[in-house]
Amino acid sequence: MKRIGLIGGMSWESTAVYYRLINQAVRRRHGGLHSADLLLHSVNFAEIVACQTAGRWDQAADLLTASARHLEQAGADMVLICTNTMHLVADAVAAALSVPLLNIIDATGAAVRRNGCAQPLLLATRYTMEQGFYADRMARQGLTLRIPAAAERQRMHDIIFQELCHGVIREESRRAVLDIIARHRAEGADSVILGCTEICLLIEPQMQDGPLFDSTALHADAAVALALA
Repeated sequence: MKRIGLIGGMSWESTAVYYRLINQAVRRRHGGLHSADLLLHSVNFAEIVACQTAGRWDQAADLLTASARHLEQAGADMVLICTNTMHLVADAVAAALSVPLLNIIDATGAAVRRNGCAQPLLLATRYTMEQGFYADRMARQGLTLRIPAAAERQRMHDIIFQELCHGVIREESRRAVLDIIARHRAEGADSVILGCTEICLLIEPQMQDGPLFDSTALHADAAVALALA
């Protein structure tokens, strides 16, 4: 089994989901008391958010690169950045490593294509929806992202940072997100990407009709597949 390195803490609420999903997947494959061989470096999310707010993506890249290098030096055979938004700097982090950095956008896009979808709605932080890095990488896989309107983007952003990152789950927010999904499905979106690792705490596939892709689960599955290859 290869060793999985996780850069977590962004937020730790979703990092806990990664830990659970990865270990559950290993146990399903091997049974008994088997669990994953993994390393976790959990960063101080407040420092990352300060970089995001100030637009200092270069500084954020330096912080995550240092974390990734520590994981590699400690024996990680692969590294995951356990958040969608910070994949804005994923290429810079990957360039500093000699082990693979598993990109959450690639894992999610592959699942969308396998299911025959081409125009998914992206639900995420404003940074992820507006900065273009997600759409550009999806376009390399022949996918055209649908992005919510400005007011919807702000609503999603607020739900993520003011509620989900604090472990707060509100039924009002769940209804608001499901309403956004319904509007965009009616306008032609053929699927939905939960493009923030915390959204799975609020929305589950059975809550709406049609294909829904949980980027957190898909990223975790990709790590386990490589670890057990």
